Amino acid sequence: MLKTGFIGAGTTGTALAVRLSQKGWPVVAVSSRTLSSAQKLARRVSNCQAYPTTQELADVAEMVFITTPDDVIAEVCGKVQWHKGQSVLHCSGAHSVDILEPAKKLGAAAGSFHPLQTFADVDQAIKNLPGSTFALEAEEPLLSTLKELVHLLNGNWVRLGSGDKVLYHTAAVFACNYLVTLVKLALDLWKDFGVSSKEATRALLPLLNGTLNNIDNIGVPDCLTGPIARGDLGTIERHLRALDAKNPSLLTTYKELGLQTIPIALAKGKVNEQKAEEMRALLSLKRKQAKRLCT
Repeated sequence: MLKTGFIGAGTTGTALAVRLSQKGWPVVAVSSRTLSSAQKLARRVSNCQAYPTTQELADVAEMVFITTPDDVIAEVCGKVQWHKGQSVLHCSGAHSVDILEPAKKLGAAAGSFHPLQTFADVDQAIKNLPGSTFALEAEEPLLSTLKELVHLLNGNWVRLGSGDKVLYHTAAVFACNYLVTLVKLALDLWKDFGVSSKEATRALLPLLNGTLNNIDNIGVPDCLTGPIARGDLGTIERHLRALDAKNPSLLTTYKELGLQTIPIALAKGKVNEQKAEEMRALLSLKRKQAKRLCT
């Protein structure tokens, strides 16, 4: 096992350091923008020391994770005198291993180790990390070491090339960040009929959990339900009328999501092409045209 250090004591770095240490991996060093942040992480990990500078950390660690914000990874990497035999990793979902070129030029192995997980705060991140999928970008023998780390974390791994990272991260934004946005839009609609966000969240969570369970157990496209899955033009028209009256700013979003959902409904096989074309026509209408149609 390689003596491991973390540059950056934020949510991702803390979650990885704590979980790997719990599995017996030697996390021995941490540094951060402030020494107090590094010390806070070090207190969570057995036999881990906080260092005031990144160079002091790099001098004692055989494998170093750079878990800083994405925009400063290259800058942090470029300020350290790495050496041959060392491994340097970042945990960015969007950047390829190319931003670690300064380490490679000095003889270190470079890689990327991105947990495909949502980390809202430190404690939740530590809880969520096991079982996640990890996107790996590295060459052997470092790649095998990263697979070993994934195994320790009870996770799965996918190997990506440098050209894959941006679309991979974009997909994560759709699945995670924009799901939050969609829930926020739903909560706002509940306010229109007098239900608080807290109450609406409690009501919608079983629906959200049921949807995730269906995705897991039934899969896309068969898990799709709702008016587009049924080809229910009347219900879609009523939705458009209600949004136009109460929250017209959401009409474009509703229509675009509906248009993106029609191919899923077709793949499920519950609507035919004629019905799909009728739904496309309705969802493609301009607001004034749709208003005339719905009245």
